[in-house]
Amino acid sequence: MSQPPGDAASAIAEAVARRSYGKLVALLAMRTRDVAAAEDALADAFAAALADWPERGCPANPEAWLMTVARRRAIDGARHRRVGDDVTNQLAILADEIDEREAGALPDRRLALLFACTHPALEAAIRTPLMLQVVLGLEAKTIASAFLMSPAAMSKRLVRAKHKIREAGIPFSVPEREELPGRLAAVLEAVYAAYAEGWTDPAGCDSGRRDLTGEALFLAHLLVELLPDEPETLGLLALMLYAQARCDARRDAAGDYVPLSAQDPAIWNAPMIDAADALLRRANTFDAIERFQLEAALQSAHVHRCRTRRPNWDEIVQLYDALFAIAASPVVAVNRALAVAERDGPQPALDALQPYADDPRLADYQPYWAARADLLARVGATAEALGAYDLAIGLERDPAVRRFLQRRRAEVWRS
Repeated sequence: MSQPPGDAASAIAEAVARRSYGKLVALLAMRTRDVAAAEDALADAFAAALADWPERGCPANPEAWLMTVARRRAIDGARHRRVGDDVTNQLAILADEIDEREAGALPDRRLALLFACTHPALEAAIRTPLMLQVVLGLEAKTIASAFLMSPAAMSKRLVRAKHKIREAGIPFSVPEREELPGRLAAVLEAVYAAYAEGWTDPAGCDSGRRDLTGEALFLAHLLVELLPDEPETLGLLALMLYAQARCDARRDAAGDYVPLSAQDPAIWNAPMIDAADALLRRANTFDAIERFQLEAALQSAHVHRCRTRRPNWDEIVQLYDALFAIAASPVVAVNRALAVAERDGPQPALDALQPYADDPRLADYQPYWAARADLLARVGATAEALGAYDLAIGLERDPAVRRFLQRRRAEVWRS
C-alpha cells in the first residue's frame, strides 16, 4: 500500500534534513554571514516543502528546491532587517538576487557588483574606493595608500559616501549591457588597484593578497570577454599580463629583491608576454588612446629594452609625457623622472621632481623617496640621499625590498 502524498512528502523532507541540513545551513550562512538567519530561512523552506510537495509532487532535486526557497527567504529577511552597513547589506541582497536569476548581462557575480557601484548619483571619485571596500574587501588604509591619501581621510570619504547613499536612497542595481561602457572606467581602476595590492606580495606569503592578484586577473579576462571592443579593457589586461609575466624574476634564489634592470628576461613568462603583445596590438586598432593602453605600452617598451639590451629611453619619456597629459598624477611624475634620469642624467630628473617636493600626496609614498635618494646620490648630495633612503626604508612594507634599499644606502654611505 502506497503512502499518502503528505506522508511521502514528510518522509522525503525528513530524509533531506538528516542528510543535508548542515550543508544547506553552511551554504546559506556563507552568503548571509548570519547562521541564525540561515537556519530561520531553511526552516521556512522546509515548512514550504511540506505545504507544496504533497500537492505538486516532490521535485527531482529536493536539496536544490529547498536551497532556492531558503535563499529567497534570506533575501526577504535581509531587506527587512537593514542592520549594520547599509551599503554592504544592499550589495549582499543584490548578490543573492543575481544568483537567483542565474543569468544576465554579466557573467560573474562579483563583476556585476562592481558595476552596481557605478551609479551615476555617486560622485566619480568615490566609486572605485567603494568597490574596493565593499566588493573586493580591502581595508580603508590599503585603499588610502592606492590613492595617495591618509587612512583617516579615506575613511571619512567612504563614510560620507555611504551616508549619501542611505539618505538619498540611491539604489544598487546591475546596469544593462548597453550601459556598461559608460560605467567602465571606475571598474577598470578598481580591478587594477586590486591587482597592484596583490602585486606587493611577490613571494606569495600573504594568502589574501595572493588570491587578490588571481581574482583581479580573472576579472580582467572577464572584462575583455564581455567588452572585446573596448580598448581600455584590452589595455588593462595587457598591462597586468606584462607585470605578471615578470613575477618569478622579482626574487632571486635567496629571496632577495631583483629590480627590473637586473632581471633575467629568460625567466619571464614568454607566452604571457606574447598574449599581452596581442592584446595591446588589438587595442591600438581602435581610434582611442587612454590611460591603460599607455601604461601597457610603457611596459612593452621596458620588456623590449631588457630583451634587446638597446636603450629606448626617449620613447619611454614620450610615452610618460602622453600618459601625464591624460592622467596627471605624482606617481606618473616620479616614474617619468626616473626615465628622464636614464636619458638626460640625474640633475634634469631632480629638476623634474622639484614641483612635487612639498606635495603631501608623496609624503608617505616609498617609491618617491627611493627615487629621490638614488638621484641625489648620483649628483653627489650624499647627506640628502642618506636621509631620503632612511624615509624610503621606513615606509617599505616588503622585507626583501627593505633589505635592497638598506644595501643601496650602505653603498652611498661608504662612497
